[in-house]
Amino acid sequence: MAKDKKVEQITDMEVDFAQWYTDICRKAELVEYASVKGFTILRPYGYAIWENMQQIMDAEFKKTGHQNVAMPVLIPESLLKKEGELVNGFAPECAWVTQGGSEELEERLAFRPTSETMFCDHWSRVLHSYRELPMLYNQWCSVIRWEKTTRPFLRSREFWWQEGHTIHETAEEAQAETEQQLNCYADFYEKVLAIPVVKGRKTDKEKFAGAEATYTVECMMKDHKALQGATSHYFGDKFSRAYGVTFTGRDNKLQYPFQTSWGSTTRMIGAVIMAHGDNNGLVLPPAIAPIQVIILPVAQHKPGVLEAASALRDRLKAAGLRVQMDDSDNSMGWKCAQYEMKGVPLRVEIGPRDIENDQCVLVRRNDGEKTVIRLEELEEAAKAQLALVQQGLYEKAKINLDEHCWPAFSVEEAKKLQEEKGGFIKTMWCGDVACEQKMKDEAGMSSRCIPFKQEHLSDVCACCGKPADKMIFWGVAY
Repeated sequence: MAKDKKVEQITDMEVDFAQWYTDICRKAELVEYASVKGFTILRPYGYAIWENMQQIMDAEFKKTGHQNVAMPVLIPESLLKKEGELVNGFAPECAWVTQGGSEELEERLAFRPTSETMFCDHWSRVLHSYRELPMLYNQWCSVIRWEKTTRPFLRSREFWWQEGHTIHETAEEAQAETEQQLNCYADFYEKVLAIPVVKGRKTDKEKFAGAEATYTVECMMKDHKALQGATSHYFGDKFSRAYGVTFTGRDNKLQYPFQTSWGSTTRMIGAVIMAHGDNNGLVLPPAIAPIQVIILPVAQHKPGVLEAASALRDRLKAAGLRVQMDDSDNSMGWKCAQYEMKGVPLRVEIGPRDIENDQCVLVRRNDGEKTVIRLEELEEAAKAQLALVQQGLYEKAKINLDEHCWPAFSVEEAKKLQEEKGGFIKTMWCGDVACEQKMKDEAGMSSRCIPFKQEHLSDVCACCGKPADKMIFWGVAY
């Protein structure tokens, strides 16, 4: 990481982490605030990051047989109300259309906060036989939830996401789908975004409205707060029954299919900012970086420099990398700061002396490490350096996670640990929602998940002292 601060407009994260985050979002030209309060504009650089995420995830979804569809943005109120838990869960966040053109509507229409209702309504019309199952659907869209407090990427009134919705012949198939997609998210976070995760199940208090079970990948940010990375839900046949989704089974009798849904959002961009960024700006994992390599000609006014830089650009493009060259009349110092701030993983510098020595300089964004290579080694060396960026980001984020998980044996100890050290606090838990609420009220932490990887810390619940056989993670979350 660069030792000296280069972008004065970015607040130091040690001074004000929230302002540092907002400064990066705007200075790196990821988002801008819209005229409607709580809405943001995803600018080209921010959208390019989202597109790269989208392309990688979409390819993974399709490997397991999922197909993309598009559902309407508006949901009739009567349809939304058919499943009581869902409407109660989202009612405070719904935005409504009451007028079409100059006429009052007979029924209010909700802007989709999520699409379970529309998928179920569709399936009730098109599903007939077990032979048509499973139906494995996904859609890329935006949704609207009227949040009271907003922050770019993390929580806004409109955000972009993918929402997978599937129906299956048996409960076992649906449960396997739920687990498969959770693992897909975990792999994406760890292998693409270089962010380690904790996989686990949400408590009943924190699960998705209407779900039988919700599973999550939880991440830790540089300020040691938690971020819910993505979720996968198992619904059983509850929604199928509410919306009259049936099929003729193998026994020639009508049956209800079993349903799942799973989703991830542009919140992942926020996760990348807060897991990897520094006081000079973004630090992007190579796979999602709009520009993977920036080429900067040194002393570009001298003969042959621009031509040599252009040749390097063309070679790296031919090797399949996303490359740009900056031949503007800005100073070298400005250019270095600009592309560090935008998180470009690798910088290539070439000047007159490099040309004489048949070499160039590669500089990694994550740690500022410089490597001098021979020009003939360019393609192989650039890819190797990008791999080192990815590895370095993951290792640093893993240390941050591992070193900020603390066992506690009482609510008082959990509170003290959170106040002094932050991170994930792990305790034994009896499963009682009253104890969960006590931790929230007295220690200021919500349950993050019951991790799949369990530890036996003691025999009793940290909140009430009763017998407990589950370990749970608590944290202060975005």
